[in-house]
Parts: sequence; structure tokens; C-alpha cells
Amino acid sequence: MTTFGVEEEYLLVEADSLSPAPRNSRVLSGARTLLGSGPGDLSPELLRTQIEIGTPVCRELDEVAEHLGRMRRLVGEAAAAAGCRVAATGAGPCRGPDPVLVTEGPPYEELAGDTPPLIHEHMINGMHVHVGVEDRELGVGVLNRLRPWLPALTAMAANSPLWDGRDTGFASWRTIAYGRWPVSGPPPLFSDARDYRARTAGLIEAGMIRGRGQLYWQARLSDRYPTVEIRAMDTQVGAEEAVMFAGLVRALTTTLVGQVRQGSALVPVPQELLSAAVWHGARDGMAGTLFDPVRLRPAPAADVVTTLLEYVAPALKDAGDLDRVAGAVTRLLSEGTGAARQRAAWERGGPLALGSLLTAGTRF
Repeated sequence: MTTFGVEEEYLLVEADSLSPAPRNSRVLSGARTLLGSGPGDLSPELLRTQIEIGTPVCRELDEVAEHLGRMRRLVGEAAAAAGCRVAATGAGPCRGPDPVLVTEGPPYEELAGDTPPLIHEHMINGMHVHVGVEDRELGVGVLNRLRPWLPALTAMAANSPLWDGRDTGFASWRTIAYGRWPVSGPPPLFSDARDYRARTAGLIEAGMIRGRGQLYWQARLSDRYPTVEIRAMDTQVGAEEAVMFAGLVRALTTTLVGQVRQGSALVPVPQELLSAAVWHGARDGMAGTLFDPVRLRPAPAADVVTTLLEYVAPALKDAGDLDRVAGAVTRLLSEGTGAARQRAAWERGGPLALGSLLTAGTRF
């Protein structure tokens, strides 16, 4: 069974206003005490109002579900003890009067020195799925074939419509905010692993980025693990939605691994077309059309998602995940994305109703 794991970034907020709560050191200290020697990772993120959790390496989707639920409850309890809450959202819906400080430490402080305006607005949180691959050559083949599916994943996982107390007009503002960084969006095509290594090294040697951690592509090869890392998704409101994306992304990667091994022809979607398709997916979410990677033209969003599910159904069935993932996709199509639910909560009751939605799965 193909191994995989999930990382999720969360926002710490004040319970009454949803404004940033810069207490990640206190929350992480409490969470580590609660975690003890149990499985899972806890780490700070760029801003003091952000934290990240990670599951251990998993083989079954049930494992991912158990670990995500446990880690969400754990950080929620630690946040409550620190006088704040954990919001599962792709972007901070409200900002306080003062800039949020950067987490202490050389990597964060160096980055802040490079781009202070961008750093203080970096209250954006993603879900990253790592899927194991045998080697980097195979990983590059997967990346090349994964590219056309990134607009659909962006739209399906959109959960960041609000920013600075207003509706941005985008379902995934996080995707747009990331676009301000020098190396972001869908990755380019690579000829092989050597090409990937040379071109990423060239960015560092030319002084364009400080290191491979600043390769903010929506999918990349991990430098820490033998995995392909898919980063297109916003952090999800509920753990079960995150579980669905973990299963879907693993099945997609497994399907693409099979294509690489079979030597299936690669359809090279132009970078400018793909970048535009991601932008439209971030704007409309599931409310408009999406780029269809099979037919290479726009199609109703629900049709593209159905095509994706059919495309990976054999891999889902082999893993025993088909019923669970298909059921969650059906709910997504009927109930809407996290972005749609955030907008409804905001219109219904402002910060109070929105806070109830975003902290429901982490409230203690």
C-alpha cells in the first residue's frame, strides 16, 4: 500500500473577534505536553499566530482520520489553555490593528527581512499531502502528469474567501496571496530528475530564493521525505474533508505512478494556460467552470470533479477508500466548499457565526 501523510496549518484567533492571537509558542508548549511521546509532529509556522501539525506516515485512510482528529483536538485544548482558539481556515478572515509578529528564529526572521509587507500579510494556511514514491525520477514523472489536475484541487479545497473583514471575491484567497511570491503556482514541466535538481538549484544560486523551502509550487518533490508533496489545498474546515482530500490525492498519485511506469504519453499543458486555470479555480471555487484535464477545455465544475473521481476510482477501490472518498465528494458537491460555508456564516452572523464554524472541530 502506498504510504502517505498530511500536514495542516492552523490560525490562532481570539474567540470573540477572530483577530490574530500571536501565541504559538504557548500553544505549542501546551500541545507538546499533551502529545507526550505519541505519534505526530507539532511546529511553529511563519507568524506567531500560526501552527502546523503533521501526521506520522500512514498506510490506511483510517489512520489519517484518527491522527488528524486527535491532533486537532490536542491543539484545540492547548489553545483554550492559552486563551485563544484554533481556526481551520485557509486565510485569516480578520486582522487586528497591529502587524502580526514573525515567529522567532533565523529562518523566519531572515524571510521577514526580505519581504516585510508580504510577511505580515501571510496569514494563510494550507493542507499538504505527502505521497511516497520510490525515487525522484518517478516523482518528476508524477509531477508532470499531476499539473493539469491542480486547478480542480484548488477549486474543490477552496476555504479562504474572507480577508481583512471583507469578502475578497475569491473562493481561495490563499492561492492568490501565494502568487505574490517569486516561485509559486503550478510547477513547470521538467524533463527528468536531473532537470528538476538543476533548475531548483539555479534559483538558489542566482539568489532568487534562499532555499528549496521557498519553492512554493502547488506540487513539488519533498526535500525531507521520499515523497511528492501536493500543496494546492487550503486547510479544511472539518477533519473528514481533509481525510477525503488525503485519500483522493493518494489515489491520483498512485494512478499517475502507473502511467509513468507504463510510459503513457504526457500531454504538456502550457504553463500560461495552467496558471490561468488555477486563478479561475481560486476565484470561482465550485461555482463556475474548471479546466478539464481529459478534454483540455473548460467544463462545469461538478463535471470535472466527477471526471476526477472516475479517473482515480480504480486506485481508490484497490486501497479500500472508494466508498468513503466518493461519499465525501458527493457531500462537497451538494453542500459546497468551505468557502461557500464561510460566506454563508459571515452573512448570517458575522465573526461570531464564522468563528463557530471555523473552530468547531478544534474547540475544547
